[in-house]
Amino acid sequence: MATKGARCDAHQPIPWRGRDDKAARYGITSGEWRKLKRRVTARDHGCCYRCGADQNDVMADDPEAERFVLDHIVPIFEGGARKDPDNLGLLCPPCDETKSKAEAARANQARWKSPGRAF
Repeated sequence: MATKGARCDAHQPIPWRGRDDKAARYGITSGEWRKLKRRVTARDHGCCYRCGADQNDVMADDPEAERFVLDHIVPIFEGGARKDPDNLGLLCPPCDETKSKAEAARANQARWKSPGRAF
C-alpha cells in the first residue's frame, strides 16, 4: 500500500477542496482566464518560461500529452498580481509540478513560522 503524507492513495486530500473554480481561487472568471492564456501563449510563442519546451513540439510528439498551463510567476500568496500578463507564463507539466511543490513547501513553511500559530 503506497502512502503519501501518511495517507494511502485512496485517501489523499482533494486539491483545492472548496475552491473548485478559477473565480473562487483567483478572483477571475474562466472566460477571463482563457483569454489571458491565449494572450500569454501568443506572447511566449507557446514555450514554457522555465525550460523553454515548445507546446507544439510536445503535442506533435505525443497528442495525448498534457497541455501547458498558465501559471502565476510570482504566486499570489507571495504578492504576485492575479491578472497582470507580466506575472503570467506558460509551464509544461513537469515544470508545473516542480514549481507547485516548491511553492507549497514555502507556503507551509510560512504557516509554521507565522507569529499567531498555536502549538
